[in-house]
Amino acid sequence: MAKPVHFYGIHAIHALLTHRPTDAMALFVQQGRSAKEGSQHSSDEIDSTFEEILQLAEQMGVSIQQASRDKLTALCGSPQHQGVVLNARPLAMADEGEIANIAKSDDALFLVLDQITDAHNLGACLRTAAAMGVDAVICPKHHSASLTPTVAKVSVGAMEIMPVIAVTNLARCIENLKQVGVFVYGTALDETAKALPDVDLKGKVAIIMGSEGEGMRRLTTERCDELIYIPMTGNKHGSLQSLNVSVATGMVLYEVSRQRQQD
Repeated sequence: MAKPVHFYGIHAIHALLTHRPTDAMALFVQQGRSAKEGSQHSSDEIDSTFEEILQLAEQMGVSIQQASRDKLTALCGSPQHQGVVLNARPLAMADEGEIANIAKSDDALFLVLDQITDAHNLGACLRTAAAMGVDAVICPKHHSASLTPTVAKVSVGAMEIMPVIAVTNLARCIENLKQVGVFVYGTALDETAKALPDVDLKGKVAIIMGSEGEGMRRLTTERCDELIYIPMTGNKHGSLQSLNVSVATGMVLYEVSRQRQQD
């Protein structure tokens, strides 16, 4: 069994206690912190969510302890804990066998992340995927960030509701997707690529995003049904050649959502 780790952040902890409360071990709350005594940036939403965290922990019999702000920072390794840290078992990635079940849907939407190793980028991609109706995120087992507390914090709880599937061989996984009727689009700055708005993104679709530095690997690229790119108009200061992967993911998934809502 994996060693428990320290999750942090209001929304990440609330999502964990809501979706897998039996994995929670101990809740640490900043001394003096209450629903009415949050940080100077507190809001009604944060106060309400904090109160729900306490209620969920009490209902599940999770130990609740008070600690100083510095102690919380030391526990989770970040000052961005919002006054609450939860010791809990880490979330495992879903099994590759889930892909076939999800692909049975006529409008299945997969987001494939090839070599996204930065936890902040992975967390941001998961947050966007959840907002844009993605059914599952697929990552290679050995060339991807794991589902760490940092990913949970950046995803603002999306990590707990979005299936993240780890695959041993990404190229083989892509072939399997195609065999069950999923059309695979890869994003690339390539002369053969089509502009994003000019392709049909409805039906069973997988969108592959590569790393910022190298993009998709060669074997991944070769197995795509079609390559696409995000058209950029540039500005008076010159055109950017690439975007942060989480930003690019958001732009592509928005276009997918826009086309599907037209129907």
